[in-house]
Amino acid sequence: MTGTAASAMDGMYRHQRYIYDVTRRYYLLGRDQLIDDLDPPVAGTVLEIGCGTARNLLRAAHLYPAAQFYGIDVSAEMLKTARAAIGRSPARDDIVIAQADATAFSAAELFGVNKFDRIFISYALSMIPPWEAVIDRALLQLGPRGELHIVDFGTMVRMPGPARSAMRAWLARFSVTPRLELENVIREMAERHGRTHAFSQSRFGYSASARIGPKLA
Repeated sequence: MTGTAASAMDGMYRHQRYIYDVTRRYYLLGRDQLIDDLDPPVAGTVLEIGCGTARNLLRAAHLYPAAQFYGIDVSAEMLKTARAAIGRSPARDDIVIAQADATAFSAAELFGVNKFDRIFISYALSMIPPWEAVIDRALLQLGPRGELHIVDFGTMVRMPGPARSAMRAWLARFSVTPRLELENVIREMAERHGRTHAFSQSRFGYSASARIGPKLA
């Protein structure tokens, strides 16, 4: 784990973590749909990369009580909030989280899990400079029938110019950069790993969703 990345995220979220879920619910669109689409197998393993406050993990654990959930985040501050939330939840025995670098983590070393059935990344790629490496690493941690699900900011190309500029400027204040090449990278990564893929954007390109599925026959 790079100390610089961890320190930067801790600095950003040391205070924001207390209001993160309340303030982000209005513009981190598509998270719940991503979770609804996970559909892990019974007794399957699910990992969230960039789990933050554990909001998504808790929702997923409620929807899929037969699965086992894991989460990683580079920010120790966010994980404080996550551990407290998990500790209050009926699903506390079904969720394990750890501090780790999303570009270099080992599921076996962190959790004793060889491969995951599902991995999901919600609005984290736009905050991680080496974001392509995160996708590549995630795919290496998937089982043969596993799926990687992603939701993040889209290109916003169909938004009115002033609104698009204002939104991107506002996101930049929080070190958030929409990944304009996400579709191309998803396609290239899927081909590199011999997997299927799907990509879509919302009506005005505000959000983007992607899925990289089981290996090609």
